[in-house]
Amino acid sequence: MTDRRADPSALRFLIGHDLRAMRERAGVKQIEAAEALGCSQPKINHLESGRTQQQPEQVTILLKRYGADVEHIDRMASLAGRADQGTWWAPFGDALPNWFKTFVGLEGLATSAFTYKSLVLPGQFQTAEYAAALLVGNLRVAPMDAPHVIAARMARQRVLGSNPLRIRAVIEQHLLDRVVGGAEVMRAQLRRLLSLMRQKNVELRVMPVEVAVHDGLDGDFLLLDFEEAQGIGYIEYPNGAVYVQDQDQVAAYRLAADRLCAAALSVSDSADLIAARIAALDPSSED
Repeated sequence: MTDRRADPSALRFLIGHDLRAMRERAGVKQIEAAEALGCSQPKINHLESGRTQQQPEQVTILLKRYGADVEHIDRMASLAGRADQGTWWAPFGDALPNWFKTFVGLEGLATSAFTYKSLVLPGQFQTAEYAAALLVGNLRVAPMDAPHVIAARMARQRVLGSNPLRIRAVIEQHLLDRVVGGAEVMRAQLRRLLSLMRQKNVELRVMPVEVAVHDGLDGDFLLLDFEEAQGIGYIEYPNGAVYVQDQDQVAAYRLAADRLCAAALSVSDSADLIAARIAALDPSSED
């Protein structure tokens, strides 16, 4: 996870998730873990929830108690040793809801992602103008705060540059027909999609309207994978989010992601459809 965007709260979240998962897999109770570490049971709960920074020696002791292999112990202890770094998104902290900050940190640490979006384009792909249009009349973002929110969204994007995020995405076809911000803004946004699709780390597929039933009908979701920690699922709702951490459930979402990719158009056919939509957005149709 070297050279990823540092975020101590996100690292604590990942380490705590791993400690809890390994303890439960080993069948060890929190009180037994506390005895191994020589602390109280609430301390173990705080370590697992990420409310307390986990020290490398604490991680090592606990994972040894849980029977983890040496390589896994070394990886997690190394992560714990980096959890006192600064937060990369600090300049944008005022623009991020508290519940969203953990996700932003995790997104910055991830090596790869999958996302299914049914209503708007993924944030990693948005232009500033498209993002701005989405905030017009938004109930949760005041007009004076919109520029800061947009700047934060642009800063989060990792699909270009050094050490880019590898991302697979499936979007619904009707997203291409929702002319967000007017024809000029939407044309530029769709051109950006085509440009990003030429990158080796980006795989974008369009779900055609002809596919009436598929695994995305239960709602949007996102999967994040990390170099040294277990992957997680993420489901957002208007004022919060749910993190899917049980690995059996994460595996079910991975299967859904693969099935969505199989049901959607191929990458080349998706690009052709996007190009056709660009051509259809004639300048004379602008407001």
